[in-house]
Amino acid sequence: MTTDSNSQTPEEHDTPPKKKRSRFKHFFWFSTFFGFIVAPAAIAITYAITIYPTLPDASALKEVTYQVPLKIVTKDHQLITEIGTKKRIPLDYSEIPERMTQAIISSEDESFFEHGGVDYKGLARAVYELVTTGSKKSGGSTITMQVARNFFLTKKKTYLRKVNEIVLSYKIEHQISKQEILALYLNKIFLGYRSYGVAAAAQTYYGKSINELSLDEFAMIAGLPKAPSRYNPIYNPERAKLRRNYVLRRMYENHYITQEEMNQAQNVPVHAKLTGAQIDIEAGYVAEMARSFAVDKFGEDALKNGLTIVTTIDSHLQSVANLAVRNGLQDYERRHGYRGPIKHLAPTLLSDNEQLLETLDDIPKFGFLEVGVVTDVTEANASVLMANNEQITLNFDDMRWAAPYIDENKTGPDPESALDVLSAGDVIYLQNKDDHWQLAQDPQTESGLVSVDPKDGKIIALVGGFDYFRSKFNRVLQAQRQVGSNIKPFLYSSALETGLTAASIINDAPVVFHDSALEDTWRPENYSGRFYGPTRLRKALAHSRNLVSIRLLRQIGIRYAVNYMERFGFPKDQLNAHRDLSLALGSVPLTPIQVVRGYATFANTGYRIDPYIIDSVLDFNGDTLYKAHPLKACMTQCYEGDPQNAPRVITPQNAYIMTSMMQDVINYGSGRKAKVLGRQDIAGKTGTTNEQKDAWFSGFNPEIATTVWVGFDTPKTLGRSEVGGRAALPIWIDYMREALKPYPNAPFPLPEGLVNVPIDRSTGMAVPADTPGAFFEVFREAYAPKIPDLSEKRMEEITQELFE
Repeated sequence: MTTDSNSQTPEEHDTPPKKKRSRFKHFFWFSTFFGFIVAPAAIAITYAITIYPTLPDASALKEVTYQVPLKIVTKDHQLITEIGTKKRIPLDYSEIPERMTQAIISSEDESFFEHGGVDYKGLARAVYELVTTGSKKSGGSTITMQVARNFFLTKKKTYLRKVNEIVLSYKIEHQISKQEILALYLNKIFLGYRSYGVAAAAQTYYGKSINELSLDEFAMIAGLPKAPSRYNPIYNPERAKLRRNYVLRRMYENHYITQEEMNQAQNVPVHAKLTGAQIDIEAGYVAEMARSFAVDKFGEDALKNGLTIVTTIDSHLQSVANLAVRNGLQDYERRHGYRGPIKHLAPTLLSDNEQLLETLDDIPKFGFLEVGVVTDVTEANASVLMANNEQITLNFDDMRWAAPYIDENKTGPDPESALDVLSAGDVIYLQNKDDHWQLAQDPQTESGLVSVDPKDGKIIALVGGFDYFRSKFNRVLQAQRQVGSNIKPFLYSSALETGLTAASIINDAPVVFHDSALEDTWRPENYSGRFYGPTRLRKALAHSRNLVSIRLLRQIGIRYAVNYMERFGFPKDQLNAHRDLSLALGSVPLTPIQVVRGYATFANTGYRIDPYIIDSVLDFNGDTLYKAHPLKACMTQCYEGDPQNAPRVITPQNAYIMTSMMQDVINYGSGRKAKVLGRQDIAGKTGTTNEQKDAWFSGFNPEIATTVWVGFDTPKTLGRSEVGGRAALPIWIDYMREALKPYPNAPFPLPEGLVNVPIDRSTGMAVPADTPGAFFEVFREAYAPKIPDLSEKRMEEITQELFE
């Protein structure tokens, strides 16, 4: 029996075709229902139960805080620096220029004010482009979605993150206003070079406040969020210009600007230049002290919580101090000769201006110095191309000082023309002094200056070296150097407490000591090499007589002197390490801040204050987190037992007598150069160490105490003539000339318990006031010498004559 190839099995024959179609139909509708209704509903329910509750509350954005740099300012709120890994200047919406918001909306989300958080058209367009072209050409994220991502979500690209982004966007839109959303975005976005937010970007790229930007600059910044590195106007100006012009076109199409405004802005060349925060005052050493304080007190978070450290620094006097130190070190350089150019360029390079400028850009510049290359020299002058492409003429008088350097004590012959100093191709340093360019050089010497208010210790100016960016070593705080004769006022003060007076006589004569603590034999001598015989203490201090100081220390005792000097805040361990007669010549090493603290005690009539540099710390909102409460010298009305009173460590009578003796240091002694200031209210003391390795001057009036140190970081001689009165005092004078201006030129107030007695200049003995050459000396009443009765004296003379 044959079968038909098309015949069906019994089972197949028994199943009706309609039933098969019905099965397929059921399966199709079930799949459709499950795929489009059940599964999404299940996913939605699962999402709502497990993930949605974990999403943050968008209202938290109202309390958002930013990583904002630590700001350090002077007492008059001039900016010293900003420190932090992220540069940010957060703004309220009302503080953001309208042009900025228009530019951002045009470039990032033109329907921002219309959509509810998600722009479905934009999202669909992005998906379509991705499917049809394989790449996403337009963004699908709104500004609100970017805020959700930036504040709440990770950067990992997943479908779940996108869903969370959309859901959070709706939550954000319902919980905070559009203006708040836009402000969050404009403060948060990264715009290159560690800059976050549009205000920081304005500073970074244009060195301006955001309110000062022009239309083309607004558009340039608005073009950065898409790709800060790709559209960077400094790294890639051509691509940045295309992006900027696109933003301007979109602003025009959105009716924010006119066609004329668009055209004008598009024609502006790209002119962005990398800049930092607009620093008002240079004080690098102060900034580091403030940073260290903030971290110690508030931890590492202090660098990103938007704190403001208000220092005690006076911005004007800090600038004066910077200039005084730098001018003083340049003057030292000019006294010791020219070490030659920084480098010498081959003559073939002199015709290539661009290459010359590139070479100059690579030369480090410190301490107000500028760099130039000599392009031509005649006997009378030199032509110099500056690093800023300016051509200047340097006259021979501007380099006449530049005899060849040999060593600290010797120079070569004085130059007779510019040709003896410079040649074409020399790369040189220049200093603009009094609006006039002069040949200069990077000094090898260093200096420290610190100035305090003696009433409470606030530091009003501090310079830790020639330039913080050349050397971060803070010589005011860290350089422990022998103080030389700067120690003598404290020794003399201790002598006054034993009953000696400013009129006491000590013999200035040769002496040899056998002191096992020093050497087998020690033969100290005066700087001049001469000896002056019996000398009053006042005169000995004025002329800084070494032998008088040594004999004085031996007379009152080393132990007593060391214990007494501790009163001024000098560290006990350092004093004890030099418990020998060399202490009289300042063998003890101290820092400038320790020295100025001691001199402030004389200035404030006898109180020990503690120098401080941090006045207050403010949080991001301007609320005070810390406020200094220094102990204060009770110089006027006092309340005994007041916890804010600084401790009195010497009597006002002692302080006054020592001050008057230090006034004579200026009137006719080693500090007489300071007479140029024409002040009745200044006193001070020079200091020079063995072999002139350190030069000091410390001086004060009742309002300001200032110490200056000059030397090499690795101790060596400054030169035979570089004593304190030559190397350090001119810096002190330049600074104090300006610092003293606000204060009346009035004598130091005389405390009770002092009397003036006429004395003989040679013997220090009291004499009648009408004695020729008599000199009035000030004494404490208990130690004042008595003027002899003339009748008794005459009777003694007659009696002696009778018995001769």
